[in-house]
Amino acid sequence: MGSRGSALALKQTEIICDKLRARYPETIIEVHVVKTKGDIMQDVSLVQLGGKGVFVKEIEEALLNHEIDLAVHSLKDCPSDIPEALEIVATPPREDPRDVLISRENVKIERLPHGARIGTGSLRRKCQLLHLYPDLQIIPLRGNLDTRIKKIETENLHGIVVAAAGIKRMGWTSQVSSFIPSDLVIPAVGQGILALEIRRDDEDLKGGLSFLNDDKTWREAEAERAFLKHIGGGCRLPMGAHAVMGNDIITVSGFIGTPNGRALFRNEFRGPADKAREIGMALAEDILTRGGKAIVERMFR
Repeated sequence: MGSRGSALALKQTEIICDKLRARYPETIIEVHVVKTKGDIMQDVSLVQLGGKGVFVKEIEEALLNHEIDLAVHSLKDCPSDIPEALEIVATPPREDPRDVLISRENVKIERLPHGARIGTGSLRRKCQLLHLYPDLQIIPLRGNLDTRIKKIETENLHGIVVAAAGIKRMGWTSQVSSFIPSDLVIPAVGQGILALEIRRDDEDLKGGLSFLNDDKTWREAEAERAFLKHIGGGCRLPMGAHAVMGNDIITVSGFIGTPNGRALFRNEFRGPADKAREIGMALAEDILTRGGKAIVERMFR
């Protein structure tokens, strides 16, 4: 099994290892740590590094080279297109997709002082936070989860905004000051979802992993990744999408905005869950038509 070397990545891989060992107690499983460009170059913004893919490329190369047989990713790190010879075959049940604020003295997000310094390396979070609270100072932040938490003190920040899923998986929920509702700050595509990736021709392994797949999570991921693919842009464009499936109906919210938060186009579509991909694409097209296309063209010209 291939994994990044951060504490959170190894914890996520351990979660899958435990499930596999319980199901197949005779199987020997080894975890192979792969250093990715995104892990090595932590003093460079994700936009400068090239956006999505900087945390998965080297792991996918290890798969293609038969150095590992199975990769465990955070789905939000995975580009909408993956190598033809590889395949995402399972998405276990989703963890909390929301963002959270961790702040000094446990101050809630709505009570942050005027001009509060908030750390995040995400254009998606920056855009939506400034759209809601224009007086915030958004401070660029990179590093592993524990490093970012420490930077509240070392960088003199009022707080940081990170994904709830990582905090919960690490058992650090007591540090959370505010869970930010997903209808206020739309999560990243795939946030809270683990993706299991293998070589496409490894049919035995694909069958052996099928018990780990959660259909609800799979449908939600389909809708969100269809939105991402239709928009394009990855980490270089402030955007997000969040799907929720229930009673065979899927509801998808999405947005595109500018980094300063002054322009933001969002909408919500719903329909049959078996049309998840089509609904995600339709939502993306609607947002592009209503003004998002101009933002995309301005960002990439």
